[in-house]
Amino acid sequence: MKPRFPLAGRPAPARVAFGARGALAAGFLVLATGCATGPGANPADPLEPLNRQVYRFNNAVDDAVLKPVATVYQAVLPSPVRTGVSNFFGNLSDVWSFANSVAQLKLRDSAQTFMRVNVNTVFGLGGILDVATELGIDRRSEDFGQTLGRWGVPAGPYIVLPLLGPSTLRDTVALPVDIQGDLVNHVADIPVRNSMYALRYTDIRANLLRVGQLLDDAALDKYTFTRDAFLQRRRYEVHDGDVPEDGN
Repeated sequence: MKPRFPLAGRPAPARVAFGARGALAAGFLVLATGCATGPGANPADPLEPLNRQVYRFNNAVDDAVLKPVATVYQAVLPSPVRTGVSNFFGNLSDVWSFANSVAQLKLRDSAQTFMRVNVNTVFGLGGILDVATELGIDRRSEDFGQTLGRWGVPAGPYIVLPLLGPSTLRDTVALPVDIQGDLVNHVADIPVRNSMYALRYTDIRANLLRVGQLLDDAALDKYTFTRDAFLQRRRYEVHDGDVPEDGN
């Protein structure tokens, strides 16, 4: 599973142990859609008033906690160490990408991802070194939301989840499955598992520090920019770049 950092406008995607609350949140948001629409609402974002409130909350948490921690992380750890951390978690996510490629019947991508995992695990010191990319075996990131989209499940309305950030109804429903497919979630030692989650998301946030600064400098309405960029990127991912004219 490719993680999507929650507060930087990406998924993505991003993800913490959410449990059954993800399904409950999805049900709540389906009901809320009916009462949050208005004549001027963006068709893809009928929950915009609620989403903007959650977006402001997420930004406040990011400014107070996540961004300072990521800044210290980037300043203290040398670049090769941070690259090794990113490679290690990327290798773990490739396992879930392989499962979703198989579920989507993408035989070539499945074979390529299977080869990536084996090469990086065996020759890359458990994934710390990205030997596969050096050999021309590129990453094919897939998650369960993309698998649902592949088989015709519509994206549904845009949703901003507390702490988890940009999503859609389809991706929110897929979230509990993605969590179960995350190898970190299956680490038995709870302190070790929580430490791995903290390290992964700190590393992701650190990698997005420059992007966040560019967004602050360039976007007049960061919420709209983030929403449109996220939805466009997810459509591109689901359709492997061949986006249909209806945009679903």
